[in-house]
Amino acid sequence: MTWRIDPIPLAPFRKLFALSDTSLLALGARRMTATESGAAPCRVSLMDAEIGETLLLVNHEHLEEPSSPYRARGPVFVREAARPASLSAREVPNMLARRLLSARAYDADWMMVDADVVEGARIAEQLDIWFADPAVRSVHLHTARRGCFMAAAGRIDG
Repeated sequence: MTWRIDPIPLAPFRKLFALSDTSLLALGARRMTATESGAAPCRVSLMDAEIGETLLLVNHEHLEEPSSPYRARGPVFVREAARPASLSAREVPNMLARRLLSARAYDADWMMVDADVVEGARIAEQLDIWFADPAVRSVHLHTARRGCFMAAAGRIDG
């Protein structure tokens, strides 16, 4: 059993880039420009925005299961130039590897079965441990300090 980290899909955000700042504000979103390196991690490309890049800060439902008490949404950055990341099994993008992460393991019913704070450089080891348990179906990765959702790791069977 192994795992892969997957980005959020780009499709729901494409049309937002064409909206005016006023229209975005009415939706609770903001158009922003990255002003410092490493401060705006894109959840679609799984890369940090470069200084001067345009992105959106928008509220996104990352755990959509209506029957779960852990159903959750929160702010995410999406780069205007984002192309969806396509990672290999067990690959950890630098955007995650360089951050302190809060990792939350869920079972098939979207109940949390474990959680920990992990240095991003060690997240692959923790994912190996959790996905060795057949009950673990998904692990959501958040920034440990601000708590923002970053990406989800899912089981690859076979």
